[in-house]
Amino acid sequence: MTLRRAAFAIPGDLSTPTGGYIYERRLLEELRAQGRDMRYLRLGPSFPDATPDDMADAVAQLARLEPDRAVILDGFISATLDTDALAALHVPSIAMVHHPLALETGLDAARRDRLYRLERANLAHIAHVLVPSPVTAASLTERYGVAPGRITIARPGTDRPSRPRMPVTPPLILSVGIQHPRKGHDILLQALARLTRLDWTAVIAGKVHDTDHAAELVRLHRELGLGARVTLAGYVPDAELARLYAAASLFALATRYEGYGLVFDEALAHGLPIVSCRTGAVPDTVPAGVGRLVPPDDCAAFAEALADLLGNAAGRAACADAAMAAGRNLPGWADTARVAGQVIDRL
Repeated sequence: MTLRRAAFAIPGDLSTPTGGYIYERRLLEELRAQGRDMRYLRLGPSFPDATPDDMADAVAQLARLEPDRAVILDGFISATLDTDALAALHVPSIAMVHHPLALETGLDAARRDRLYRLERANLAHIAHVLVPSPVTAASLTERYGVAPGRITIARPGTDRPSRPRMPVTPPLILSVGIQHPRKGHDILLQALARLTRLDWTAVIAGKVHDTDHAAELVRLHRELGLGARVTLAGYVPDAELARLYAAASLFALATRYEGYGLVFDEALAHGLPIVSCRTGAVPDTVPAGVGRLVPPDDCAAFAEALADLLGNAAGRAACADAAMAAGRNLPGWADTARVAGQVIDRL
């Protein structure tokens, strides 16, 4: 059969090392690998708070698409594009919603309400929605009025590890996530400060996304006296990140919310026990038996979960085996693209 042509509209730099950009970059690559004609529309970096110039450019690029070419809109675009322009779009549209913007951590009430109303209004004009998890699908149905039949779950793919596991001594606790309040690195630091009697080191890897929060993490690290035991590594290149995954004994992310969380699948693929929080899509993404999930924003419970695994080598090994088994069953990016491609061809 003939594969329908499509475009993928994404703001900013596609190489940005965050889960959302990694998902969209790999999906674009795999849709092209199918033999599909895929155009990449690079839109302005100011979305979701688009400048007038970036908004006008986005509308103009979308208006130039051929009538037989569907378009996938990154969630920042589908949520905040001018509603009238979206309603007038002349090609079938698919929104790629990682999680609704109003669910972001740290928003004031007025901004949260504005984002909710705008995204809800815009989604009414979208032909179909791709989401990474059942939790995001349920949120769009229950809170945004999107009919279940207009939503398809395209679970992210996972690359297989390039290095064998070689855990270091003392045990390395690895956390991977951008330096943003939602990722809960402040909770992790406070939890680690309760465990200084135990033998471990920790690395928190992830680019600075919120400069004020990054400065707060540096201050908190200093005030807690964590010293060289905890490294705030910032952005880590892929090769170094692969080395850290191979060297780690535990994966820990004290997240406040995840629409999916690609790093959990990476941890599973590397056979790492996981300590995280019972929030958003985490309980669906992290299988039972691979670690511990605790309430968000509870540094005492997070510390207890870490201590439980650090102090129990047999229990940690059992969790590692369960993680490795789950990791072997994760889909690849070609599977993700197959699901998305079917949506494109059905429109």
